[in-house]
Amino acid sequence: MKVQQFLEHHGVTENPYGQEDAQSDHVFKSHCLFATHHPAWDKIYGRPDSPSTSVIFGEKGSGKTALRLQVVEELKKYNDEPNNHDRAFVIEYDDFNPFLDAFRDRLHGRKRRPDRVLANWRLWDHMDAILKLGVTRLSSAVVDGEADGMTASREDIDHLSLTQKRDLLLLAAFYNHSFNLPPVERWTQLKRKIRFSTWRSEWDRALAVGVTLLTVIVALWSWEFSNLFSLWTLGFIGAGWFLWLKRQFGLWWTARRTRRQVRVFEHLTHSLRRILSRFERPLIAGQPTPSKDRSDDRYELLTKFQSILKSLGYGSIVVLVDRVDEPHLVNGSAERMKELLWPMFDNKLLKHPGMCFKMLLPAEMTYYLNREKKEFYERSRLDKQNLIQALEWTGESLYDVANDRLRACVGTNDETGPAARVSIRNFFVESVEKDELIHTFAKLRVPRHLFKFLYRVIVDHCNRHTDEQPEWYISRETLQSNLAVYQRELEAFDRGMGTG
Repeated sequence: MKVQQFLEHHGVTENPYGQEDAQSDHVFKSHCLFATHHPAWDKIYGRPDSPSTSVIFGEKGSGKTALRLQVVEELKKYNDEPNNHDRAFVIEYDDFNPFLDAFRDRLHGRKRRPDRVLANWRLWDHMDAILKLGVTRLSSAVVDGEADGMTASREDIDHLSLTQKRDLLLLAAFYNHSFNLPPVERWTQLKRKIRFSTWRSEWDRALAVGVTLLTVIVALWSWEFSNLFSLWTLGFIGAGWFLWLKRQFGLWWTARRTRRQVRVFEHLTHSLRRILSRFERPLIAGQPTPSKDRSDDRYELLTKFQSILKSLGYGSIVVLVDRVDEPHLVNGSAERMKELLWPMFDNKLLKHPGMCFKMLLPAEMTYYLNREKKEFYERSRLDKQNLIQALEWTGESLYDVANDRLRACVGTNDETGPAARVSIRNFFVESVEKDELIHTFAKLRVPRHLFKFLYRVIVDHCNRHTDEQPEWYISRETLQSNLAVYQRELEAFDRGMGTG
């Protein structure tokens, strides 16, 4: 008996339990993004017009990635509301590999060992990574008009003040990083797009060239070629170039220090010096630069970034942190996850005005969370961060999830058609009641295990019958035998000895 034959008998067009990862689950993305939510959704999502940080711990398969995708889609829906001038700027901070690879390349000796790399990770490394993601996306939107759902029209750009344009170019100098174009060319495109004049930054070069030409003319006016190489001629030419050389050396030193301190992606010292030399000296005098081993300058740059976004109609920044167990330098180790994430648990960052974090973290980290000392809790103030220590699912909520996915795969999906009548209960014989299914689902704990289990039950049932003598309802024996096997596998998975 074929699985598709069984499903079509119940009005289902495809197997709703064939996918296990929300990132690639087309059923979830197409039908369940807005219809199926965890019971704690309101606390996790909050209100987009009043952003708040949430810290959620959940075991593998509990729906953390699904929650991230739902937050993204809900915020897109909120941003698309007409006349909304207080939109949310979303930064998905979920791919750590590029940042960790660049970070490791900066270390030397034993510090490069996988078990020691993350011990050197600091709060400002997180801030540099977040600013890189945000500024690169903003710069692309300004240059191209649209980037990853963000738009920046000519009218929006013209609303930026001269100071904000300077700040945008300063942020782009430090954090607009991509491999599409060389750094100087990317920065020049942005400068032209926002119509920012930089010709006055060349006055010291023009002065040097002018002094050089004047000195050469005076030397040749005496009709003695040897005067070109006399000490007074070379002295005047050197004095003319002194201011330019002094400024270029200062900018090179700043660029070099920035390259050393920004460790999560690669800076080119010469390219950064060329970009900084395009600013007038008074415009960047005293401005913050990420050239020191501290977070203060990053907070100032973050505030500038928020000011620019505010003028473009984005009143808040939402940072989504997910998949911290997947980087190859972490490799699922709870100890390394702690070293990576713990610097971010700083109340000053988590409660930064106009900014919030949605941190979706593995449950293994709660062991270290509960062992922390008083100083950690005082610094992080997790009591104010909407902490959810366990992303739990009840049997009833899992039963609803199973039905939601079934209804999403029914041919006609409306409130009065087949979708309204289909239920996972209808797949089983009459002796298997709804309460028994709820009790069974509760033992599976999370949606991923539920989907794996139901997929296995349906396949096992179909394998027990032929096409000539189909059986349209799953027996209690099939349900219980598969549950016993799956529970043993789940116990092995909890001990780290199985795939789950």
